[in-house]
Amino acid sequence: MLDLFNSIIDSILKSLEQLGLLGIFLISLIGSLIPFVPLPYLALVVLLAQNYNGIELFLLGLSAGIGGSLGKLTIYAVGVLSYKALPESKKEELKFFNAIIRKYGAIGVFIFALTPLPDDVLYFPLGLAKYNVKYFLLANVAGKTLLAIGVAYLSKFYFEIVKYFLGNESIGIGTIIAIIAMTIITIILLKIKWKKVYEILQKEGWKGLLKIQNIKSIIR
Repeated sequence: MLDLFNSIIDSILKSLEQLGLLGIFLISLIGSLIPFVPLPYLALVVLLAQNYNGIELFLLGLSAGIGGSLGKLTIYAVGVLSYKALPESKKEELKFFNAIIRKYGAIGVFIFALTPLPDDVLYFPLGLAKYNVKYFLLANVAGKTLLAIGVAYLSKFYFEIVKYFLGNESIGIGTIIAIIAMTIITIILLKIKWKKVYEILQKEGWKGLLKIQNIKSIIR
């Protein structure tokens, strides 16, 4: 039974690997195109990492990161188009917001891209405030590329550990564990009230997030 399971996993991985780096780029691009409904393209990086080595791991992460970041231009464009539909009075109000974004925008984009934070909630207002698309794209590509490359190398390390302790025949189990872990992390991230996290950070700093009452308040 275990041999059959491992054979199925191996077949799936080989099929994914045949996509090549261009295929990974396109899947990552498409996975990020739909605003507020992103597909977890990093899961592909996690699964494929076990079949790549050295510079190939870097290129795997690079392809996924660039594809994922370019896909985020969609939500930025939605913001820009929404701005055009606003009445002049509202456009005047946005000038103050735009001034703040010009100062901190690139840093915010980079941090959101580098972490599993729900970045669409930031990228939409950036488009709405007509933040410089060059800075947006550079910061987003840098963050998501570093994230994807880091995920690729960490995933490779994880699978090497699985092979060392459980043997090559248990790689299917290791893959399932990785998928379950990604699913749990995704669910947790979706349940977090990020606005509340921001408020706690502003008032109490990072230590405030460790308090039991605060932890309970940020989970939906």
